[in-house]
Amino acid sequence: MGERRLFGTDGVRGLANGDLLTPELAVALSASAARVLAERDRSHRPLAVVGRDPRASGEMLEAAVVAGLTSAGADAVRVGVLPTPAVAFLVGSLGADLGVMISASHNAMPDNGIKLFAAGGHKLPDALESAVEEGLDTRGERPTGARIGRVHDLVDAADRYRDHLIAATPGSLAGLRVVVDCAHGAASVVAPATYRRAGAEVVAVHADPDGLNINDGVGSTHLGPLQKAVREHAADLGIAHDGDADRCLAVDATGAEVDGDQIMAVLALAMREAGELTHDTLVTTVMSNLGLHLTMQEAGIAVRTTQVGDRYVLEELRTGGFSLGGEQSGHVVLPQHSTTGDGLLTALRLMARMAATGSSLAALTSVVTPLPQVLRNVQVADKTAVAGSDAVREAVEAAQAELGGTGRVLLRPSGTEQLVRVMVEAPTAEVAEAVALRLADVVAAAH
Repeated sequence: MGERRLFGTDGVRGLANGDLLTPELAVALSASAARVLAERDRSHRPLAVVGRDPRASGEMLEAAVVAGLTSAGADAVRVGVLPTPAVAFLVGSLGADLGVMISASHNAMPDNGIKLFAAGGHKLPDALESAVEEGLDTRGERPTGARIGRVHDLVDAADRYRDHLIAATPGSLAGLRVVVDCAHGAASVVAPATYRRAGAEVVAVHADPDGLNINDGVGSTHLGPLQKAVREHAADLGIAHDGDADRCLAVDATGAEVDGDQIMAVLALAMREAGELTHDTLVTTVMSNLGLHLTMQEAGIAVRTTQVGDRYVLEELRTGGFSLGGEQSGHVVLPQHSTTGDGLLTALRLMARMAATGSSLAALTSVVTPLPQVLRNVQVADKTAVAGSDAVREAVEAAQAELGGTGRVLLRPSGTEQLVRVMVEAPTAEVAEAVALRLADVVAAAH
């Protein structure tokens, strides 16, 4: 396969109607995806599920995507504004050949993106993404007449997704009051309705999308407004989603932030207790705090780590047959119920644990004591040379020896810039800061 030009870690993303993410690209990309991902035996007309978040450019890109799919002979099922995990679920539920989600997740409104799902609702591996890109350079078959794809709307798409989520929730949420920040995004209708149906008392905030206000100072990347609302409404917790609702962060009744590491710890312990934690193993990335690792070690739960990106967590989950994984950023995957990160499912399982135990979120998350973490981005001339530097390797080894089992050092080159990210965790913020600065100086001096 040739070198990928368009796909990043989560689909194709950029300024909508700018130099990259144009309607013309959306037509060509979706037509290529239909040809690559449709069943090879051509025994039936390919079927594609198309969803989007509420940003204004999504209307334009949806029209282009549908045109591309139908021009390649695929039928398109529009499901409207729904979370990314809902599109993934519907691809599997409807037996579709592929899915297309038009969203830029947590990015600001001017951006947008195109995410692809293969049959079953699974994200595409690198090889298939490369094949879709290569298909842009070849003129595929252009069906005519009755062989052109048709378009229809799935009017009960949200209901189907909500029913799926309720079935995956282990108990009633009665007695809980939750504030949900929908980021004026794809979760604005379905999240509050689902949490209410599960039994919770729900206060919905930032749930009035107008196409322009998505992620605008709200949602999972801006927790301040949610923290304030939780205190004002004397809620038991707050849930924060991003623009396409594939992630979930939380705040407890005091307004304290609860990140993905803490959520995964609560879910891992609950699933182990219920006999649902396959091989007593949690999958997470190298960025998860050492505090999570220590908590899992004390509980007898193994931790498998991957490189950064939910696609790598998903790959490890599938390869090992594990039942829980995720990222510190709030992308949590429960493969028994979802093929991708699902912020609503995560929130439901977290709240169900609170309801079942009668414990506050603060009490449940107190099992994890996050170590102070310092991250330094070091501009370098050649990140490859830094990776091969003996001086850098020796400095990292010395720092890790100094910290021993009480801390951790991680150096990671940026995937898109000439930067090396230096991350240090230590028992105190002062130690973490000192070690990070020392290593950053060594990295900056490396050639």
